[in-house]
Amino acid sequence: VLETPPMVVVGVVGYVATPNGLRTLTTVWANHLSDDLKRRFYKNWYSSKKKAFTKYAKKAAEKPQDIEAEMERIKKYCSVV
Repeated sequence: VLETPPMVVVGVVGYVATPNGLRTLTTVWANHLSDDLKRRFYKNWYSSKKKAFTKYAKKAAEKPQDIEAEMERIKKYCSVV
């Protein structure tokens, strides 16, 4: 029995098969990302401006249809998710 902490999904990456291997088509992040996740993207969290994902969150809030379009693109073209 192996106990692990609960897994939290923060995004989806779609891959397309090419002759040279898999290639990333697009990435869709969750609408609300916790500070615990954002800390992982910084080397010095305490001295940073903490602006990770702010532009993506703004885009997702203003145009949710763009995010849905990316998800549809993943469903249509990707061979691996």
